[in-house]
Amino acid sequence: MKINFPVNQINLINKNNITEGGNNNGVSFSDFLNNSINKVSNLQNEAEKLNQAFAIGKTDNIHQVMIASEKAEMALQFTLQIRNKIMDAYQEIMRMPV
Repeated sequence: MKINFPVNQINLINKNNITEGGNNNGVSFSDFLNNSINKVSNLQNEAEKLNQAFAIGKTDNIHQVMIASEKAEMALQFTLQIRNKIMDAYQEIMRMPV
């Protein structure tokens, strides 16, 4: 079983996306973050739908429900860790003397 996380899509230092002037023609960082957050949200919605279907008896595949729940949980934890690292970096930059 392969779990796809947004980390597989990180391609910030890709020589194909950088022109000679140093401008990045690829996806902006904010677009990347928005797409990743949307994917995490979709995983959580899918897990919630499967949980509801299991609760009302529409499905009896507990394995699928648990896998979807764990995917959503791991994606959320990964996103929170990324956010924490970004906040730490921001605070460190703010402490630098000008």
